[in-house]
Amino acid sequence: MSGTLNKVMLIGHLGDEVKIHYFEGGNCVARFPLATNETYTNRQTGEKVTNTDWHNIVVRNKAAEICEKYLSKGDKVYVEGRLKNRQWQGEDGNTRYTTEVHVQDFTFLSTKKESMANASQQSGTVQQNEPVKTAGTAPVEETEQDDDLPF
Repeated sequence: MSGTLNKVMLIGHLGDEVKIHYFEGGNCVARFPLATNETYTNRQTGEKVTNTDWHNIVVRNKAAEICEKYLSKGDKVYVEGRLKNRQWQGEDGNTRYTTEVHVQDFTFLSTKKESMANASQQSGTVQQNEPVKTAGTAPVEETEQDDDLPF
């Protein structure tokens, strides 16, 4: 492969509200932190361990305005973009570095309100309907499998 590729795809939760900055000429940039988690079980202790990575997300212009309008802390979002490294002089005179994900495409997956509502509905629904679902779906699946056979 002679070319190079700089592509990032993340699914995570917003760690803070979207902050937007407008420039002269009508352009704008929005920034927000995105948390992604990795969960595994420690073999020695048997406890569940979750590692969280934080990503600096940057969205520009119309997409930035959409993010500011519809996203809030805790919402789940898919972002696709490219990594960009930046450096600047801090107030103390030291050179600072950061890596950002400059978003080219995004999809809202769920809002915090929807997630909380679904979790409360599912816990109530599963407890009430679990025996009915198990008894009702098993014969139907067997019948459907027999009907779908090509011979």
